[in-house]
Amino acid sequence: MGDFTEFGIEVEKHLSKLGKDIQQFVEKVVPLTNEDKDFAPDCDIVESEAEFKILIDLPGLSKKEIGISLKDNVLTVKGEREIVLSEGEEFKRQERRRGAFARSFALPENVNKAEVNASFRNGVLTVSMPKSENLKNSQSIPVK
Repeated sequence: MGDFTEFGIEVEKHLSKLGKDIQQFVEKVVPLTNEDKDFAPDCDIVESEAEFKILIDLPGLSKKEIGISLKDNVLTVKGEREIVLSEGEEFKRQERRRGAFARSFALPENVNKAEVNASFRNGVLTVSMPKSENLKNSQSIPVK
C-alpha cells in the first residue's frame, strides 16, 4: 500500500508540473470574421528536450498564402483558404471550410526566437522553436 501512495504522490507532482507547463504555452484562436464558413485549421503542439514544435494542417494552401510573425513572445500564423468553382459548377454538398484564419500562440520564455524556423510540406506547416535562454523581441519567419 505504501508503494501505491508514493506512486500517487509522484504522479500528482508530474501532473502539477504538466499543468504549469501547459499554462506557459497558452494557445488562443483569433477569429478574423464571424462567418460560419471560416477555416479554423487544426494544430498539434509538441515538446521535446531540445525544442517545441507547432504543426498546423493547412490543406489547399501554398507557402505564399501563409504568413508567420513573432512579436513579444506571441507567434501568429495567418492565411486564407479559398475554394473556387469553375464556370458552370455548383456545390451539391460543401463540407470543406474556407476563409481567413489567424492562430496565435504565447511562447514560453525559453524559446530561442533567433532560431525559430518554419517549413511547409504535404499541407502541414511545422514551426520549430529550439529551447534556449537567448531572447529576441520581434521577427518575421519565412516559410521554407
